[in-house]
Amino acid sequence: MAGDEVSDADDALLREFLRGQREVVVAIVEGLDEAAWHRSVVPSGWTPAGLLEHLGGAEWHWFQGVVAGRQPELPGDLDEDQPPYDPLTVVFTTDASSAEVLAFYREQCAASEAVLDSTPLSASPLGRHGLGESEPPNVRWVVLHMIEETARHAGHLDLARELLDGRTRLGRR
Repeated sequence: MAGDEVSDADDALLREFLRGQREVVVAIVEGLDEAAWHRSVVPSGWTPAGLLEHLGGAEWHWFQGVVAGRQPELPGDLDEDQPPYDPLTVVFTTDASSAEVLAFYREQCAASEAVLDSTPLSASPLGRHGLGESEPPNVRWVVLHMIEETARHAGHLDLARELLDGRTRLGRR
């Protein structure tokens, strides 16, 4: 019984760390002017708007797709014959407004939380990641991965924000 209590406490802590990283990401980009949302300050060309949209997509993929096993609804203009997604060559940009990107990110995070509210972290995912032979063994792995992914991109956004308008120390925990 004591092991279950520790596991429950650890799982709650993991979820709190994920929520905290999401809050950091939003705090870093809040107040950034619209032009800066779409300006790249790095050689690879990603923009703050594109990176936040990517994080929203990662939330959908990992929690709704992999954990809950849902299939994405593809946009009508998507060419099904296009080459497979290659994360090493994608440049994260978007034409969506900052309000649209923030709303999308927040919606995806809320949907992720709903999946986690009804799924034990010890459960096996119902879907597949689909890239390579190594699939997540349980939902806890997915949460840890998303903490890593979100924190990594929070660092990217933090640096971009400093280069864009000089603001620093945003989103501190």
